[in-house]
Amino acid sequence: MAREVGEPKKKRGILATSEGVAKLSIITISSLIVMKIVASIITGSISIRADAFHSVIDLSGAIIGFTGIRIASKPPDARHPFGHGKAEDIAGSIISGLIFVAAGTIIYQAVQRLMAGGALQLVTIGIYVTAAAIVINIVIARLVLRVARTNDSVALEATARHMMADVYSSCAVLVGLVLVKLTGLTMLDSIVALVVAGLIVRTASLTMKKSVDKLMDTKLPEAEEETVKSCITKLKDSGQIVDFHAFRTRKAGSQRYIDLHLIMPKNASVDETHQLCDRLEHDVERRLQRVNVTIHIEPCSGNCDQCSISCDL
Repeated sequence: MAREVGEPKKKRGILATSEGVAKLSIITISSLIVMKIVASIITGSISIRADAFHSVIDLSGAIIGFTGIRIASKPPDARHPFGHGKAEDIAGSIISGLIFVAAGTIIYQAVQRLMAGGALQLVTIGIYVTAAAIVINIVIARLVLRVARTNDSVALEATARHMMADVYSSCAVLVGLVLVKLTGLTMLDSIVALVVAGLIVRTASLTMKKSVDKLMDTKLPEAEEETVKSCITKLKDSGQIVDFHAFRTRKAGSQRYIDLHLIMPKNASVDETHQLCDRLEHDVERRLQRVNVTIHIEPCSGNCDQCSISCDL
């Protein structure tokens, strides 16, 4: 027996949906790229250039994330009877890989600048542009992360974390530019770029771990599993089932999958068993969102020594 419950159907604004926020992030990142490229050309700052390149990777990731969300929202079909939820997890893994590429490129450019040297110009303009980029990125990244958590979207969360990595890198760039302006030491610009790369690698590692865990069918978090088990234990304590076993959980995108074997009293009818399974499924659905429960029914073995249920065998 299986039952699936998706996201409740209700009218929501465009900025409350995964697709709507994904589109907004694409527009925002595109605007930031233009700002940073212009600032890097004007000032000659390697850290701003690295930040701009990071935003280009952000944009690629946002587009991939948007595509993953679109695919994951498709209903099950003949080739994909369990749906397309893992498209989000694949998108999250690709985005993580792009973040690692961004970090490697920044490190290369920073080391090259440290070896070759170079001067910065119009540092004040770079400071203003970077500060503006930080404010814009924080506002949009917080919105994207909030919607990602509400909709349980791995791809959207990866995009949000990517944007927050951009915030951290921009903050480091801003500090570096201020120090360059105050001290005149242009090498600080490259040193800050290396710090930015370290922050980016950390973000990529966190995002990659979460995506790979889901692709590998890692079980649900302990708290969620305990929630499901408590629903089953209620039935056992009330004498409606004998026991349960073969309990397994996994997640694909935002969809949770739970399957288990219920051991029923021998005298339980098919109709009684069906109604009990329905009650269990509804109980789980009230506590967890987007859940598919599969239940296999088994009769008891007849070994009644340690069983509190009275059966007319």
